[in-house]
Amino acid sequence: MNLILSKALIDCFIAFGVVVGGALLAGIGSVLAMSPPSSMMVDTASRLKIWALVAAVGGTIDPMRVIESNMMEGHLSPVAQQVLFILCAFVGAHAGTELIRMICRGTG
Repeated sequence: MNLILSKALIDCFIAFGVVVGGALLAGIGSVLAMSPPSSMMVDTASRLKIWALVAAVGGTIDPMRVIESNMMEGHLSPVAQQVLFILCAFVGAHAGTELIRMICRGTG
């Protein structure tokens, strides 16, 4: 159980880091291109959300295969684990997006 929770926590922080890091780098690129960084950061964070989720759960279709094959065989524990990992990655990506929105609020 401890291994499952640690992987879920790591997935959450990976997704958070992808969104925040990507948005911050987009902001730096925007400054170098002489355009307003706040709108670019918010837009990039929103667009990176799904990719952060994909990166956190493994970057492949394997988690979906695990869900499908175990669901068909009636093994719900691996299905629940994969759903937990996906949900934790979504929470991390959403938290990163909201942090960028909060940072950029009131600018521009």
